[in-house]
Order: sequence, then C-alpha cells, then structure tokens
Amino acid sequence: MNIQVLPEHKLSAVAPLNPFNVEKKEVELILVKELNGVQYTNSSVVASPSSRGCGSTEDGERETWGKKLDFLLSVIGFAVDLANVWRFPYLCYKNGGGAFLIPYILFLFIAGMPLFYMELALGQYNREGAATVWKICPAFKGVGYTVIIIALYVGFYYNVIIAWSLYYLFASLTNELPWLKCGNLWNSPNCTDPQLINGTFLGNGTSYAKYKNTPAAEFYERGVLHIYQSKGIHDLGLPRWELTICLVVVVFILYFSLWKGVKSSGKVVYITATMPYIVLLVLLIRGITLPGAMNGIRAYLHIDLKKLNNPQVWIEAATQIFFSLGAGFGVLIAFASYNKFNNNCYRDALLTSTINCITSFFSGFAIFSVLGYMAYRHGVNIKDVATEGAGLVFIIYPEAISTLPGSTFFAIVFFIMLLTLGIDSSMGGMEAVITGLSDDFKILKRNRKLFTFATAFGTFLVALFCVTNGGIYVLTLLDKYAAGTSILFGVLIEAIGVSWFYGVDRFSEDIERMMGFKPGIYWRLCWKFISPAFLLFVVIASIVTSSDLRYDDYIFPYWSNVVGWSIALSSMLFVPIYAIYKFLSMPGTFKERIAYCITPEHEHHMVAEGNVRQFTLAFIKGPLRIISRTSFPFLTHLTKQTYTTVSVPYLAINFLPLSHSSSCRECRDVH
Repeated sequence: MNIQVLPEHKLSAVAPLNPFNVEKKEVELILVKELNGVQYTNSSVVASPSSRGCGSTEDGERETWGKKLDFLLSVIGFAVDLANVWRFPYLCYKNGGGAFLIPYILFLFIAGMPLFYMELALGQYNREGAATVWKICPAFKGVGYTVIIIALYVGFYYNVIIAWSLYYLFASLTNELPWLKCGNLWNSPNCTDPQLINGTFLGNGTSYAKYKNTPAAEFYERGVLHIYQSKGIHDLGLPRWELTICLVVVVFILYFSLWKGVKSSGKVVYITATMPYIVLLVLLIRGITLPGAMNGIRAYLHIDLKKLNNPQVWIEAATQIFFSLGAGFGVLIAFASYNKFNNNCYRDALLTSTINCITSFFSGFAIFSVLGYMAYRHGVNIKDVATEGAGLVFIIYPEAISTLPGSTFFAIVFFIMLLTLGIDSSMGGMEAVITGLSDDFKILKRNRKLFTFATAFGTFLVALFCVTNGGIYVLTLLDKYAAGTSILFGVLIEAIGVSWFYGVDRFSEDIERMMGFKPGIYWRLCWKFISPAFLLFVVIASIVTSSDLRYDDYIFPYWSNVVGWSIALSSMLFVPIYAIYKFLSMPGTFKERIAYCITPEHEHHMVAEGNVRQFTLAFIKGPLRIISRTSFPFLTHLTKQTYTTVSVPYLAINFLPLSHSSSCRECRDVH
C-alpha cells in the first residue's frame, strides 16, 4: 500500500492549518490483508484532532488575545480578588499562623493546580466556552450551564461590594476622613471616640473589632449601608441613591471593558491587575514603620502546629485554596479559549496559580502590620482587632489609615486597590457568562455588544436589592448560597466528566497535540483520583459544617434559608435535567443512547457503527506493508497479524497491491 500526501498541504498534528484554509479531516480506514493485496472495505470521514482543537466557528476564526501578557494578567486579575486581602490573612492567623501554610500548600499542589491546569487546557484545546466545551461528553453540558448561572449570580452581589469601595473612594476626597470622628449626621448618640477605647473600656469578652459604636463602624453600617433603618430581610426599603450611582458607574466600567471582547478587556487588566501590587507595596512600607507593626507580623507568622489537629483547619484550607484560585466559575475555560492553539497553558497554570497564592501570603504582611499598630494604639491584643471580610477592609483598616499623617492619600490608594481587585474579578465572571452563552447561541455572538449590555444591565437590576436599607441581608444570603456548595458540586461533576468519561488518556493526548508533550503521571493521577476525592471531601464538609444564616446578631428567618437553598439548587439542577434531556433526545436503544451521551460529538458516527471508541476490531492473517510513512510518524513496525483501524489525515490516498513475499523488515505496525 502506498500512501501519498500532497506535499503542499502537509498537516500538523498540533497547530491549526491556517495558511491554506484547508479543512483537516481524518479518514477511518479498515484494512484487510488478503492473499494478493489490500482490500479497502470501509471508511468514514471525521474531524481530525487538530481541527477539533482549533475550534473553528461558523462565523470565522475565533479571536485571540492581542498579547500573551493580556491573557496572563486577565487570569491573575480574576484569581487575585478581595478574598486574597480580606480572608486569607485572617485564616492564616486564626489557624496556626505559619502552620496553616502546610495544608494550604498541600491542597494547592494536589488539587488547586491540577484543577487550574485542567480548565486552562480544556478551554484552549476546544476553544469554546463553559457550555459548548462539553461536546467532548454531551451529557455533561448541564455542568456548563451550572457554572454560567453561578457566575451570573455572583455578579448580582459582587458588584455591590465594588460599589461600596467606590463610595469610600469618593468619601476619601476630603482633608479629614469622615470616619475619623463622631458628630456626623449618621452617627448615633452612642458613638465613642476611638481614643477613649481600650481594654478596660471594652471589658471582658468584647473585642474591638466587634464594637459597633466607633466612628468607622458607624460610618459603614449607618452612613453607607443604613442598616439601622431596616428590621430585617423582610424590610428592605428603597435603593439608596448614593450607592445606586456608584453601582451604575461600576456597571458602565464593566460594560466598556467587555463590549469588544478580549481585545478591550485585555488592555484594562494592565491597570486593574497591576495596581493592587503597587498599592500593597506602598501600604506594607508604611505599615512596617508604625509602632506595634512587628507584633502584628509575628502574630501572623506564629507557628502553632497543634492547630493542625483540628479538622476545621484542614476544611478551611481546602475551601480557601479552591475559592482563591477560582476554578469552576467557567472563567478560566473562557479566557483560555481565546489563546492560540499551541500556547503553553501548563506553564501558565503553574505561574498564575503560584502568583495568586504568593499574593495572598504577601498581603498578610500589609494587613497585620496595620493590625499590630491598631492593637498597640488601643492597648489590646492582636486577636481583639483581627477580623475578616467587610469588617476588615471597611472598618478596621480605614480607621487605622485615618489616624496616620497623609491619611487622605493612603485612603485613596487603599480604596483604589479594592476597586481594581474587584473590577477584574467581576470582569472575569461576566466574560464567563458572555462567552459561555454566545458560543452556544450564535445570535448572541453576532450581537455581542447588545448581549454584553443586557447582561450588565440585568446584574444591575438585581443588585438594586443589595443597595437598599436591608440590602446587606440580601447580599449575605447570596454570598452564602449562590456560589457555595453549588460551585463545589459543579466542579466535582466537571472533574468526573473530564477524567472518567472523556478519559484522562484522551485528555492527555489533547494536551500533547497542543504543546508537544503529555502531562506526567503526577497530573494524570491528580485528575483521575486525587482532585475528585478532594472535591468530594470539600462538598461534604461544606454541607456538614453549614449553619443557619445570620449577620452579626441578626438571625435570618427560616424561609430565607429555603430561598437560599432554592437559589443553590436552581443552578445545580441543570446537571441532571440536561443529562436526562440529552438521553431522551438521542436515537436508538438504551445502550446506544448512553453511548451517544458519553461519546464526543465528532465520534457519534462510530456509535452508529457499533463502536464507542476506536478499538482493534478483529484479527487477520499476513503482514501489512506501508511504503511511505513520511507524514505519519505514528506508524511503526508491523509484526502482528491484526485487523486494524487506522486514522490518517485525509488528503490523497492510493492503494497498491502487495506481494505476498514482502519481507517482514519492510512491514510496519499500524497504531
């Protein structure tokens, strides 16, 4: 048999064939050795691996990032968010200081990085969003819709936190920061001058961080949130006009950052992804010069190995590493889908995930140097001023800044940092929604600007509930249920779908086509066993440790928990509902329908022929000789007597008779 390939159109097994605009295909050949030659018995034309990977669309070539740095900064900007500043440092301090890094780094290597790498490779190879990427295993497409819905839910309340940062930024444009003293319109009669507050004043069992009558605490809860005018989640009131204006500004920033796709968002991140590092460095330099700063840093790094005996420490480390890296929101898949086909996403995964974790650790120095100063100033222990979340970045830290010379400058740069940390993370979430749905519904892709506006405006309308007098209760509910157990469940199903149904071996081959090398045994073991087990552990832990919803001393009514779980289920139910729909919509017997559901779409013709995968089908007698193997490095020596299925690039194939006396040294084994 002589296989001739047209020399001017040689195919690459890695890169898309752009210069010649030739569609690459494969012809599946079943070759039967007979006494006097080769008989061609069956063939079918299917998409080649590289053409499957290049992700061509009906609308032409998919756009790519303007520069490699655009992609890297976008991924870093999404992963490095507010939680790196307001959650990790406190968790590290609370759970044994330096000892907390042991489970944190362990989970980073066995689960965080593998999942991060998997999503980047999945998006880059298939060049599709979170929903249509599941052409590799159609029954799992519901997972794509799950993560898209979750990303949309997060936008409902995350943009509100950015709006708070913007409000604080505007409020900082004064000679004297408004949360420095009492006597303002929003202050209560119980407002207390911070200089009068010390350990004796607070008494036993009361921490400074929880004291609600400081000027900074009252500015946040009474001046910004107006929570005192609401009786609970059942009494929201109307949206506050000041926060509404800030929310409008945030939504417009997001829209004009995303309306032209990665070409526009890739430029915005040069500011939003780099600014936090500059500000953190400035705050750290200023912080370590303050009295008591070293006490705060020592408390942050203090190693208490006994804490590791507490299972809660391991649960919090696992949860933090997962949410910190941002796997499962469809963002990494969406961003990677705009990469060039042969981009080294392995290196990108290692680099960006490492930078994210180092940023979390580094931010702790900037935070705890100031907390040490606060403890020194009020004569209390570090534990009395240490806190997390909004209380840290909107109460404790601003109060500390207000007491420094040049407080206006430090307040402005601090809230600019919070603004940029939030903006690029929110951009990532919205891009996941836009890319995921526009790849699935081409009419949305053709009208991207209008769809982007509709998405931004829709999140704005729902977010209005969070800027009312009782908006903090709505935000707390969404924060707990919209992306809690549901996102963990979604990523667990995603990992199972890729590793067990699509197959780690096949996935590794896809990566090899892109980058020229297969992932090592470590990555394959993590994808198939360790990462799914890790995710199952985190899902179970999140359910077991779940408690009733509350905000400070306010306990939410029972019906609000029902609403919260309904929100969580509204995204998770896409997984079983779509799988059932896909099964019922497939033709054939029960087994054939199952086969269609778990077989990549480009191999559905094989299911119709009775095969789910390309396997050796039968045995034949006699050797098989390949005269030319120039363009087929995967053809090696044939010494077995086999009935073989061969996949080769489909260009020009001629079949010539073989002599029965052909030497075995001229024979080739066809894999």
